[in-house]
Amino acid sequence: MSSEEEVTADELVGASHEKPLAPGLYLVATPIGNLEDITLRALRVLRSVDRIACEDTRQTAKLLGHFGIRTPTVSYHLHNENARSSELTEALKAGGRIAVVSDAGMPGIADPGAMIAAEAIAAGIDVFPIPGANAALSALIASGLPSERFAFHGFLPSKEGQRRTALEALQAAVKATPEPATHIVYETPHRIVDALADVVSVFGPEHPVVLARELTKLHEEFLRGTASELYETLKARPSVRGEMVLLLGSLPTAGAAETASTTSLVSEVAALMSTENLSEKDALKRVAKARGIGKSEAYREWQRNQTRRR
Repeated sequence: MSSEEEVTADELVGASHEKPLAPGLYLVATPIGNLEDITLRALRVLRSVDRIACEDTRQTAKLLGHFGIRTPTVSYHLHNENARSSELTEALKAGGRIAVVSDAGMPGIADPGAMIAAEAIAAGIDVFPIPGANAALSALIASGLPSERFAFHGFLPSKEGQRRTALEALQAAVKATPEPATHIVYETPHRIVDALADVVSVFGPEHPVVLARELTKLHEEFLRGTASELYETLKARPSVRGEMVLLLGSLPTAGAAETASTTSLVSEVAALMSTENLSEKDALKRVAKARGIGKSEAYREWQRNQTRRR
């Protein structure tokens, strides 16, 4: 580019301000903690649309107030998503310009947004993604785990039985994929210790995991290690707070996995007895089922480990 063609960043921003915002649906990413992560384009869109559909209007009001944005808002959350999507789609058909935001991060990623996007597309309306912060991807790139292949699974189920079933299905998927890949889930502070206990039981105590907590915020923290190490670390804390991203790495190599499997059964059984107050018999039964081995085989391995520790 010649010097005559060069433009400054201010001139580019000024040009975008002068261009009218096209009709359509705008899926706008918002900060996940640090307000500096809002983009210039996101601010322009939020100022220019006719309405902003918010997961929580009170939460979005704080963001809009900080940047002096006075665009009208309307609620768009899990409990009114069906009716509100139809209502907003009608406004879009009439040439409206509507932005959708979640409380934090990207709409449609474990938050409302996907339904109205699908309805708008079906109605022939333009849908514009406005990129920005996302907790899952932010955690992945700083985790140290493989990032070439990854899968996002949203929140783990809140009930223990359903959570274990989900993890067991995930373990089967991991085993069936020979290439290194990282699996990402969201979890809440009051369930993270129990979830890690289930990861220890299902995946084994030596499975590589990373926990990203309070991303982009003052107390941002990454915990990296094995499932059992992270479980013990969080279990020892008087309280656990903040938004959580849990990342599960690939399975160890065949030789390492076999060694870990032989030596870790006692840790899995002990963890279940401690976290869920199970009897030795019930804990052994659950570990045997998760490993796909007989109860008698699990009991013999438990006895061998107990003998070695005496």
